[in-house]
Amino acid sequence: MFVIKYEKSKGGEKEMSASENEKQKVIGDFKLHDKDTGSASVQIALLTTRINGLTEHLKIHKKDFSSRVGLLQLVSKRRRLLNYLKREEFKKYKEVLEKLNLRK
Repeated sequence: MFVIKYEKSKGGEKEMSASENEKQKVIGDFKLHDKDTGSASVQIALLTTRINGLTEHLKIHKKDFSSRVGLLQLVSKRRRLLNYLKREEFKKYKEVLEKLNLRK
């Protein structure tokens, strides 16, 4: 997993960003072939890292409701992708759950 870093933006606010190298590392761990960046397992892994980062953000900023809505949307999207993976490739589904330490 990669860590979400906080950087100062133009307005002095902190915003979350993930470095490209960390993102490539996650893609490398879950890709099916050399040029794979969009398979269900890769998308689930990227969503999980974003969800983990947003969860940490919301622990600090408890009243950030717009980020909370975004988090719920990401969780929903990941849930749909997991359901698809479970239906199509059950072995891969179990493998992804173990790698990401997701409970099901």
